[in-house]
Amino acid sequence: MKRLRRVALLVPAVLLAYLALAAVWAWTSFDDALASAPAGEQVELSARQAAILVRVEDPSFYDHAGLSIASGQGVATISSALAREVFLGEGRIGGMRGAVQAFYRGVFDCCKRIDLGRDVMALVLDARMSKREQLARYTASVYMGTHAGKQVKGLAQAARNYLGKPLAAASEEEFIRLAAMIKAPNHYHPVCNPEALAQRAARIRALLSGQCEPDGWFDTDFRTCPA
Repeated sequence: MKRLRRVALLVPAVLLAYLALAAVWAWTSFDDALASAPAGEQVELSARQAAILVRVEDPSFYDHAGLSIASGQGVATISSALAREVFLGEGRIGGMRGAVQAFYRGVFDCCKRIDLGRDVMALVLDARMSKREQLARYTASVYMGTHAGKQVKGLAQAARNYLGKPLAAASEEEFIRLAAMIKAPNHYHPVCNPEALAQRAARIRALLSGQCEPDGWFDTDFRTCPA
């Protein structure tokens, strides 16, 4: 019984130490991690495009501090997705901080759904980067599937590959379809699975027009919305 009590006390202590290290490392390594992470092709969204993207991907983006349990949010915010790219993505930093980065990258690869370290990094990123900067960087780096055998990164590349035009020239309907892809870009692929993409885009249009609302935190499929 005593051993069980010791284990019960040890587990939260180890978890707190793990999260504290993640916070300190992310704060002190932020500039190096940001500099080493691929920036992608940044473009300025119109006010309407930004509103659509935030409504679909992160409805409380402008109000939260990096994490959110808003209705329709799901397990990731724009901030946490960006934290994954900046701190745990392709960029590499050197020295002892690089060794810690490799450790946290390994934990994330193992336990994506329950990695609280990444969530702490999202809080740090939100404190260090303005919402406007976050949105611009997310727009430039978000994965948008595979086209002609190559990965498509960012909405600007996606517009050129899937729409054949610059993002600024995309109609609202075309932008909704791009936003609809983000959840699972190889499933909601305009070439490989146009029917699934059309259904998701229809649900998003209904959401934007106020015909329906997400059914709870995990409803990122907008199940109550007509397709």
